[in-house]
Amino acid sequence: MTSSRDLEKTGGAATTVPSKDDATGDQTSYSPGASMRERVRMSDREFGGVDDLSLPKATVQKIITEILTPPTPTAPSTAFSKDARDLLIDCCVEFITLISSEANEIAEKEQKKTIATEHIDKALRELGFPEYVREVLASAGEMKESLKTREKKSSKMDQSGLTQEELLEQQQALFSQATSKFNQNG
Repeated sequence: MTSSRDLEKTGGAATTVPSKDDATGDQTSYSPGASMRERVRMSDREFGGVDDLSLPKATVQKIITEILTPPTPTAPSTAFSKDARDLLIDCCVEFITLISSEANEIAEKEQKKTIATEHIDKALRELGFPEYVREVLASAGEMKESLKTREKKSSKMDQSGLTQEELLEQQQALFSQATSKFNQNG
């Protein structure tokens, strides 16, 4: 599959580079000067459409509510219609698809099987969103820190309040009971 990195420039003018879609065998083209909408359409072909992808409406509504300015005595709160919310969800899905497909191409070129933070960083820069990089990296750092300090889930063994020796004795007793039942029925 020809990636957007395989583009040629001629005398400073961008050219359209044909590529073959591995999944369908269709000839497609990528223009470096393509609009966001055209690039997203390209990602739709690449992933077979994004109709089945979405974000949780309640979560998006919560984000919208937090971002909208709270009502004041002089200015009422701003309303956000259901259609506007659904359109915003569609835009978010398209943006995520665009960034993730670009990051995937970068990871593949580096022969990596896992998309890492640095691939997202490069994808944002290459797609013309360098202003998002600092905040995205800060959020990634915060998430990493929160995972370090997060309480580890305790296992059933820890929750039982029994020592390892007591648990082992119970296990051996259960095995003995199971063996006896099996031998009686066999």
